[in-house]
Amino acid sequence: MAAINDLISQIQDETLRNRIQEEVSKMAKQKKFGLVFEEHMPESTPLYDMPIKRGCNVMRRDSKDDKSIYVVLRVEGDTAVCVKPEQKDEAVTFDLKDIVRVAEFGESIYPYLKPLDSVCNAPDSDLWHTLIEADNYHALQLLEYLYAGKVDCIYIDPPYNTGAKDWKYNNDYVDGSDAYRHSKWLSFMQRRLKLAKKLLNPKDSVLIVTIDEKEYLHLGCLLEEMFPEARLQMITSMTNKKGSTRQGAFCRRDEYLYILFFGEMTISKSNDDMISSEIKNSSAKAIWNSLLRRGADGSSRKENPNLFYPFYISTSDNSIVSVGEALPLETERNTVAPLEGTVVGWPIRSDGSEGRWQVSAQNAREMIANGTMKAGRFNPSRGSIAINYLIRFGRPLKIRQEKKLIVCISLLMRHTAVCRDAKRERQPPSCSALSRAAASRICRPFRSSSE
Repeated sequence: MAAINDLISQIQDETLRNRIQEEVSKMAKQKKFGLVFEEHMPESTPLYDMPIKRGCNVMRRDSKDDKSIYVVLRVEGDTAVCVKPEQKDEAVTFDLKDIVRVAEFGESIYPYLKPLDSVCNAPDSDLWHTLIEADNYHALQLLEYLYAGKVDCIYIDPPYNTGAKDWKYNNDYVDGSDAYRHSKWLSFMQRRLKLAKKLLNPKDSVLIVTIDEKEYLHLGCLLEEMFPEARLQMITSMTNKKGSTRQGAFCRRDEYLYILFFGEMTISKSNDDMISSEIKNSSAKAIWNSLLRRGADGSSRKENPNLFYPFYISTSDNSIVSVGEALPLETERNTVAPLEGTVVGWPIRSDGSEGRWQVSAQNAREMIANGTMKAGRFNPSRGSIAINYLIRFGRPLKIRQEKKLIVCISLLMRHTAVCRDAKRERQPPSCSALSRAAASRICRPFRSSSE
């Protein structure tokens, strides 16, 4: 497209140049760049609990040969007279027990939760977990009503698309002989990731997606395309220390985790290698860690302006008197005046460039109140200040007390788990772990039609 635009700019006739540029711009909006795949017909959702009425869409139950959508013309006793939308002159009759009502993608569905059971092991605690059994797309739609932009962590365990009939598209298994299995998988993932994006808190959240070598390249491209604002990292996850043998191929010991960081989300140190069954040195002493962000990526003021704010340090005892607000990128730091009896310290790197802190100003205030942050040496020539905060290997110090909302999605097992937890440092649980845990609420969504 860049070359085409350069050629258009060389057209002397202004009217012709503008007309061609307008048409090319229209074409560019319709043309998909980046990861290109067939966008398959969206999935239809069976509504097993909805009655079959005249005018509703139905399909045959458990039929491998006929996946067509039918429209009900009339119900006669225990049978329904139906037609295909494109063949309205060819009516067929089905027993009601052999068909199920369906909703096609995009059709209005109004889900609600029907409680099935509950377990309460800690009546004095306000923490809770909810396990939702449903089609995950509609479960995510349901969560969007209450939690849009509020979710702190989403953990997705999708089908790995191994070709071994481990997942369904439009109620039909996708196996290795399906020539479109990769594009079907990408269509399936794209629609659910769009909803996940609406749920995540853009200022401070993380998205974690597990995958193996079958789809990790496609998934990485899809995530980069859909979440350009996130910091993306892929890490390995040990699943079998002994390795799983494969005929004529290397054994596999691990899978992959894509981790997308949004806003101020960062990681904390730990001595847990996530391989050993026990955490080593769990009684290790707490240490003071530098608050200044190190490394080349994401450590400058321009990359994270919300984490560039001043500390006001007492000139008498070097204590932290106050923490200022983040300074807008267009504002010079030398315009900020010190409070009485203080000096102003900034996150300035050793080369004199403007860096950034690792936590937000509000988090820094909470850490100061908890006694887990202190000021070090002040450098008057650069205006920098060494700020340290307390961490403990193997057992992170409890710093933040606000409730965190975690959503774990098993796209394969049709489970969506919502976990509201007061401790930020706790690792997001897997869906299987949540299934085994004593959840305080267990619900299954029922769906009602537009009537």
